[in-house]
Amino acid sequence: MNAPLRINEALLIAGHAFEPFQCVAWEAPNGQGELSLTVIDRTSNRIGHKQISRSAWADAAQFKNLLAQTRNELSDEGYALQPWVIPA
Repeated sequence: MNAPLRINEALLIAGHAFEPFQCVAWEAPNGQGELSLTVIDRTSNRIGHKQISRSAWADAAQFKNLLAQTRNELSDEGYALQPWVIPA
C-alpha cells in the first residue's frame, strides 16, 4: 500500500502538472486540509480552478486522476499543455 501524500508533495506535483502555464497551489485556510489550485495563462488570466479535498489529494492515484481530468478540461478549451506524468 502506498503512503498518503503530504501537503508539500501535493503542492509540488500540482505546480508542475499544468506547464507551460503556472499553477498556484495552496492549502485552503478553512482548516479542512483542502488544496486550492488555480491555473494561470501567460497573460495572468485565470484559466482553471479546483478545490480538492484532503482525502482526494492525499491519495496519489485519486490525485493523479483529478489532475489528469483538469488537464483534459483545459486541453478541451484549447490550451496546449506539455506532456506530464505524476512522479512515482
